[in-house]
This record gives sequence, C-alpha cells and structure tokens, in this order.
Amino acid sequence: MTAAELLENLNLLDEHERIEAKRASEAGRSALETICALANEPGLGGGWILLGVAKDELALFPAYEVEGVDTPDKLSSDLASQCRDMFNLPLRVDIRTEQLGAKAVVVVWVAEAQPQDKPVFFKAQGLPKGAFRRIGSTDQRCTEDDLAVFYQGRRQESFDAGVVADAELDDLAPEAIDDYRKSRAEANPDAEELRWPDHELLQALGGLRRDDSGRWKPTVAGLLLFGKPAALRRCFPMTRVDYIRVPGRDWVPDPERRFDSLELRDPLFRLIRRTQAAVLDDLPQSFGLAEGELQRQDKPAIPLRVIREAIVNALMHRSYRSHSPVQVIRYANRLEIRNPGFSLKSPEHLGEPGSQPRNPKIAAVLHETRFAETKGSGIRVMRESMAQAGLTPPLFESDRGGDQFVARYFFHHFLGADDIAWLARFRDRQLSDEDAKALIVVREVGAIDNATYRDLNKVDALTASAALRRLRDAGLLAQKGRGSATYYVPTERLMAEDREAPADQAGLSANSGGLSANSGGLSANSAGLSANSDEPAPAGTEDNARQALLAELPGLIAARVGALGRRSPPDDVKAVIVDICRLRPWRAEELARLLRRNARHVGSSYLRPLLRDGLLEMTNPEGVNDPQQAYRAASDADESG
Repeated sequence: MTAAELLENLNLLDEHERIEAKRASEAGRSALETICALANEPGLGGGWILLGVAKDELALFPAYEVEGVDTPDKLSSDLASQCRDMFNLPLRVDIRTEQLGAKAVVVVWVAEAQPQDKPVFFKAQGLPKGAFRRIGSTDQRCTEDDLAVFYQGRRQESFDAGVVADAELDDLAPEAIDDYRKSRAEANPDAEELRWPDHELLQALGGLRRDDSGRWKPTVAGLLLFGKPAALRRCFPMTRVDYIRVPGRDWVPDPERRFDSLELRDPLFRLIRRTQAAVLDDLPQSFGLAEGELQRQDKPAIPLRVIREAIVNALMHRSYRSHSPVQVIRYANRLEIRNPGFSLKSPEHLGEPGSQPRNPKIAAVLHETRFAETKGSGIRVMRESMAQAGLTPPLFESDRGGDQFVARYFFHHFLGADDIAWLARFRDRQLSDEDAKALIVVREVGAIDNATYRDLNKVDALTASAALRRLRDAGLLAQKGRGSATYYVPTERLMAEDREAPADQAGLSANSGGLSANSGGLSANSAGLSANSDEPAPAGTEDNARQALLAELPGLIAARVGALGRRSPPDDVKAVIVDICRLRPWRAEELARLLRRNARHVGSSYLRPLLRDGLLEMTNPEGVNDPQQAYRAASDADESG
C-alpha cells in the first residue's frame, strides 16, 4: 500500500490490526515493539508502520494528521540498523520514503516471520518479556501461553505434555480409562488403539512419559483426563468447575446473602457430563408437542449442542497454569462461562477455520471422542445453533490483562415481543436492524464494543465502528476508553427511555401494525426501524425532522442553508455553520441533518477546522466524546461578525 492509502485506511477506521501510525519522535523503541509484534503474530501476514503521522486526540472523529519527517534518510537507516541488531535474529524490513502533500513520511513494511523463527524478541530482555504480539491494534507483551503458540509451530513441548512430578501411575483411575475406551468406540469402533493395553494406550495419548530418571509418570494431560479425584485435588487443587446461581442480571456482592454454588471436580470426561447436567437441571425449559406425538418434549432455553460445546471449549482451552476454577454463572437472563486463560487466537478471528489449542494433547483426545467439534469450528457451531433457535447470538470476550475468556449465552429470543415494544420508543432515531440488536445487547449486558458488534451483525470492523459512533452521536451510547480499548455504555437518555411508560402510551403498540413480533425481526412498516438494513428509513421522517430544525432559523439563514448544494465550496458551508451556531449550541447530528450531509463528514470537514481556527468552541471541552457535545460560535467569531 502507498502512504496515501495507509492514511486513508487509518482515517476510516482508527483501530487497525495491520496498520500503525507513529510520530517521527516515536521511531525508536515504540516502532521496534510494533515491528516485533507484526513479525510474530500468527496468521496476520505482516503489516505496515507509517512514520510521520499522528492522531489528533481532540478530534470528534478518527483523524490522523501528517506531521512529516525532517530527516527521512537518517530515520530509515537507523531503523534498518536497529532491526538488524536489536532482535534475537536480524529482521529485514522494507523501508521507503514517500510524500504526503509537501511533507515526507516513511513507510515500513514488516513481513510475518517463519514459524521456525518465532518468537522474535529483544535480545537484551529475553523471553517472554522481550517478545510482543499484535492483538487488535495494540502491541502486547507475550506471556508463557503466547510462547506456547509459537513453539507449537516449531513442534516443541506444550504445558499439558509435561510430567507431573507429584503424581504416580496409581493416581490414574481405571474407570476413567474405561470411560475413554467407551467414548472412543462410539466415535470409531474400529480405532486401532482400542486393542492396546492401558499402558500403551496412555503413552499414545500423551498421558504417560518418562521423567529424567527414566520412570513412567503421568503428564498434565494424563492426570486431568484420567486422574482420581484425590490426585486431582492434590496436584491441581483449583482445577474444578464452580456452578454459581446469581439472582438478577448483575453480580452484586452482598455479605448478607451468599450465592448458591456447586463445586465439581472429576476427570475431564466425567466433569464435562456433570457440568452439563448441572446446567440443564437449572435452565428454564420450553416444551412442544410434535405433530403425531402424544408426549411433550422439553427443551432447555439454550440449545443442548451449545451448552455442551461451551463447556467443552472452556475446559479444553483454559489455562491449566492458572490456579483458578472455571466459573459457570447462571444469571436470570443468561448463562456466563468464565475460564482462566485469554484466547490464543486474536479476538478478530474467533470463529474462523483453524485452531490454536493451548492444550493440544487434551484437545486431541476430546476431538477424537467427539466431545469437541472439528478443530476451530466450535464457536461457529455455537453461533449457528443460537441463530437457528432464534436466540441472541453468543458474545465472547478475551481479556489478556485479566488472563480470562468470557462467553455469554442469553435465554430470551432475539427481537421478541418485549424487544420490539422497547425498540418502538426509538422509532424516530432511524435505527437499522443492526443498531436495534446492539441496543438490546447493551440493555442486557451494560456495554458493547467493536468486536461484539461485529459478532452480532456479521459486519467488518469499519462498519461496526461507524455504527457505534452513530449511536453515540444519537445520544444513546457513551464512549469509553481509546483505540482498541474503546467500548460503549448506555447513556442516561437510553436508560430513561427504558424506564418510560409502555410503548402503546407512546403511540405504538407491539401488537399493532407498526411493529411485528411474530416475524422474528423488525417490520418494514415501523417508522424508523426497517426490516432490511439496506432499506432507508421513510423519507417523511427525515424531512419532518429537518423542517423542524429549519423552523428555528431566521429566514435569511434558512435561505442560505437551502441554497447549499452537495458541491458548495467548503468555506461557504463553514460560514453558514458559524452563523447557525451563533443562535444556540448545535450537536453534530443536528447540523448534519440541516445540511443534508453525513455526520462524520460534517465533523471532519467543517467542525474540526472551525474549532482549530477558533471560530467554534465545544460546550463541553473536557469531554470531547460526550454524546451531548454541541458547538457554539466562539466569542471572537461573534465579535468579528
């Protein structure tokens, strides 16, 4: 990509997995960490660094400005030398100088290193501290689990293949081995290993290895799969499943009231079955009577296949280095599973084919006994099953800082009658179906981020980012954090809407022709919610809203607004905006509606330059991303007028 193309991508989407912008002054350690991360990240295919470009932190919308590089030749030479000398192996990066306007910038292309060369790390710091991975749009220092991903590509030993020093052969339960044989025979009755004696079978599965003295000892995988409960408690005291029932929708610690909980500790095959049984016994049930049948059939609120796959994934991919239990938490509206260990696969690629198992020995056994889906397909299967059942898509969160992975599965049908009635209150906001889904999730969980919106609506990161900002600008969501840590929470306005009177008092009933709860989606007849996200909202709604704003303007200014066309000179548009903002403070979306322009375009092309030139000022300069942010003419502009 050229420098101009890289800059365009950054301005469209400020969170980019493969592109990083840096000032020339950051071309030292910061640039080298990004180079290390891009070279290491599995499957990313490398990436670009654009030097001489900086993000405008005060911009209303993502905006990168060209600052330029004063001595591009020296910068390029220094960077090439550092890439050759600073890492454990020389990195050959492609460095070139280009012009953006009248300023020079430096473009650096970093290729992904070969598997046998990973991890790339700073020689002075060693491993794991000196190695970095590219997670989303950030450079993250590697952990031991990250190193395991690289070493698996080099066929080195995984944690679950290690010997448990404190375990002996008689710590393995014969009944657990029989359980494996039965499950394997059900999956493949002709499997050759079924004819082998237990000792050879365990060796083949990676459950036994010789220690340094030559004695046969159970491995981590062997003990977890086949260990006796007493041995598991002794060697892995926190490796258990806690099933917890929480009243309500939130985890609120209350010293006067203990949560109901059940501790489960067993070899993995039995542990999976016991956990599944505990969940099924406690979930809400629905029933139906199939045609021609005389006996009703009860079904759990969440499909059985999803429950099974969720439990297996948690136990298969958890970090057994961490001394923490897997938590299965049953809230009033959802099932939440928390397991130690962040996802080794980048969150942006969850659900895509291919797997990066943290525990390959355990994973192989669960796959060949069909406890787990084909490698890399578990999340896709859960999403498809929830969609077929008409339920809210599952939400996944990988937290590297907390070393935890969280999966959430909701009980209620997506866009049911209650959801439709609630969404009717926003019929004047011109919500798409995708926006409606996002608001429902925010109401249920309390927050949403770019990855969740993408999972929810099957869109790319750019589309998700634009949609979330649109909801922010509409005053329904408030933005928190920056960069890849950005997330959105409900505003007081959204929660106030949630507390208002039922929808029929607002002029729209969930049972009336405006919204249909039976179709599983939003009716195309609702004013502001369309059944097809590509179908625009009725023109009358937008025209009425614009006419209401025009009515506030004096006749002369209203005439100037009406005279503006799509190709009007930018200075003419800016002059009109300043005059409008002399009347009262205006929000960006109000100005966009008046001018018949995109809100993002109004922010980047008009508001930012006017703020920079001192002709406009923010009503809340301390909260740049305040959903209620508005713009008024600066005192200097008033005086000059």
